Amino acid sequence: MQAPLHIIIPVYNEADNFPALRSALGAIRSPFEAYVIYDFDEDTTVPVVERAIAEGDRRFHLVKNTVGRGVVGALRTGFRQVNRGPVLVVMGDLSDDLDKVERMLHLYQQGYHVVAPSRYMPGGDVVGGPFLKRNLSRWAGLTLYWFRHFPTHDATNSFKLYDAEMLNAMTLESRGGFEISLEITVKAFIAGYRIAELPTTWRDRTAGESRFRLWHWLPRYLRWYVYAFRPRSAMPPASPKH
Repeated sequence: MQAPLHIIIPVYNEADNFPALRSALGAIRSPFEAYVIYDFDEDTTVPVVERAIAEGDRRFHLVKNTVGRGVVGALRTGFRQVNRGPVLVVMGDLSDDLDKVERMLHLYQQGYHVVAPSRYMPGGDVVGGPFLKRNLSRWAGLTLYWFRHFPTHDATNSFKLYDAEMLNAMTLESRGGFEISLEITVKAFIAGYRIAELPTTWRDRTAGESRFRLWHWLPRYLRWYVYAFRPRSAMPPASPKH
């Protein structure tokens, strides 16, 4: 039997955004389980999710980050919840284009291990956000695509779908923040896993506080950017099991 979609949602005081995010996730037709990962008990998201669960929405699960505060710890905590099947990473700020989820699942079912929505391929777009951040992200994605023949124009986007068995086979080394998405995608590419992309539109958050700190995390992004130019494995892994 096919495993349900597992959605990992790291949050940081997203009480204002969560009701709309819950509504957007409700449009996903495929069965899913959503794990809302929080760092501390006082996070404003916690009572909002607790209320949704009390109202009978059993698709949501509150999970406290046990690895280390921040998005890396939250994602690694979430990944530990899943043994098989597709794992979707969604930010709690409503920036991600959830209308693409069914198409992402379709590509996964065709045998891709990573499905990467792309802001920088034809048909993709970025609405709002800091000028420097989005242009550095675009430069990183496009230069990897052009010069390394990377299979996505947008390696840094956190909004991705992964195969759980692939994640469990990886040793994740990121300790800082959102660079973990680049690390996973680069390591998947080097190991020969199959990666697909599709266009997406990213919209800057309208409520809450972003935890992205460009100058603090830039050296960590550069580490995985350089790593992408290592030799690739000659033996591609098997397609995901469904």
